Amino acid sequence: MASVATAQDLEATVEVAAPPATVWSLVADPTRAREWSPQVLRTFVRGRPVQEGTTFLNLNHRGPLVWPTTAKVTTFDPHVRFAFRVTENRTTWSFTLQPTPDGGTLLTNRRETTEGISALSLVLTRVALGGVDTFTDELRAGMTETLGNIKAAAEALG
Repeated sequence: MASVATAQDLEATVEVAAPPATVWSLVADPTRAREWSPQVLRTFVRGRPVQEGTTFLNLNHRGPLVWPTTAKVTTFDPHVRFAFRVTENRTTWSFTLQPTPDGGTLLTNRRETTEGISALSLVLTRVALGGVDTFTDELRAGMTETLGNIKAAAEALG
């Protein structure tokens, strides 16, 4: 399948007033993605506990439009990095956790496109999601919202 090698990587970061162990417990459980992400409706994980190699199905939405994606956990480094690769578009999404001097966590959410984005995904984005630029802007805003939701939940746990 063809790809676009110039696809854009995205990144957002937030400082969380909670230790990495607390933040990790939230980001390393894909079933909780619907609590954080404005795009995820539900996640079905195949196999427990979640670890490198675990696969899952996301049901995503934008208004009334719903679509599935499948993913595989590619990095499971407790309290440091959780990453998964989406099969359909070949992007890798990750959360990286860094301890801060005050006992908190610097949390970074990334979308990496090292293999480019699949041609099929780009066509569907143009046809159904308002175009690549529009959808990329929505993804950026969604990442900020996701990090804000994780921050609030982690800080509520202490």
